[in-house]
Amino acid sequence: MARPPRIERSGAWYHLTSRGIERRRIFTDKRDHAHFLELLPELVERFGVQLHAYVLMPNHYHLLLETPRPNLSLAMQWLNLSYSAWFNRRHARCGPLFQGRFKAVIFEPQAAALTLSRYLHLNPVRVRSLGLDKRSQGAVRAGLNGKPEPELIARRLTLLREYPWSSYLAYIGRKAPPWLQTNTILGYLGQGKGGVQQTYRKYVEESIREGLPPSPWEDVVEQVVLGSAQFLHRLRKGWRGDERECSGLKRLRGLPTWKEVVSAVEALRGEPWEKFRDRYGDWGRDLALYLGRTRCGLKLKELGTLAGGIDYVSVSSAVRRFGARLQSDKTCRKLVASALATLHNQ
Repeated sequence: MARPPRIERSGAWYHLTSRGIERRRIFTDKRDHAHFLELLPELVERFGVQLHAYVLMPNHYHLLLETPRPNLSLAMQWLNLSYSAWFNRRHARCGPLFQGRFKAVIFEPQAAALTLSRYLHLNPVRVRSLGLDKRSQGAVRAGLNGKPEPELIARRLTLLREYPWSSYLAYIGRKAPPWLQTNTILGYLGQGKGGVQQTYRKYVEESIREGLPPSPWEDVVEQVVLGSAQFLHRLRKGWRGDERECSGLKRLRGLPTWKEVVSAVEALRGEPWEKFRDRYGDWGRDLALYLGRTRCGLKLKELGTLAGGIDYVSVSSAVRRFGARLQSDKTCRKLVASALATLHNQ
């Protein structure tokens, strides 16, 4: 499978994740957690990065990082190698600690920083025992589970507020260390009643009283970009990476427009878009939405609006449905190839 590209730019924001090899624990006790946190101020000072949020989980961690200079790979390699060497010495082990290279998603801060910070800070409560794992949330959205009991909500809130290995407490009132920047993301929220920290707390905690919001990763394009179509177009001129590693770099060079996708699918379908747009399960409709999502770089809501007012859930279902069909249906793969050939010749 092709590796996603590294897009390194001055002033870029990233959501970063590293996971333990074979999903093993990378933090086994308080000392492991504490040492990793001791590395973060050195990361900030040594590489001049700005750390906006973090959470440490048993077998992985998340960071929201801004790079004034295009040195993301150097900074993250230093962090992971420094922690791995220390961890191996302390626990008398050898070999890699992390599963491959770190994962980085570059994102548009004005559009996604708040959402991603909430997603990051909610990681400790996103577990089955609290009814907030993926399967449970899918049942909630499908209307199969009712409202949670007050006792369950209380357990969720208690864990969130007491979790010590996250920047959440600094966002809701505790004094932030000098190496953690909270004001930028809080500034995107605006001043609410009771102060910005209270507003942020309400923003995060209201989402776990009845169920979590949709995952922001549904809007990621080519595994590495989260933002508006305009943001994607601006990135084309400023990436760094090896195009031999990932064809996604080549696709980001010249993203087709939604109008061009519709035209290509209309030619294959032999009908105008308006004729099959509202037919549930129609291959032409699903193909157009799939290409709009994966090739145009459109967010689900943007795509639904451009497609004629199709709701967010229907767009998401159509994209997933067609993506699943591609795994086993040769006809679907031929349709995609034909549509892409038309787009490349436009």
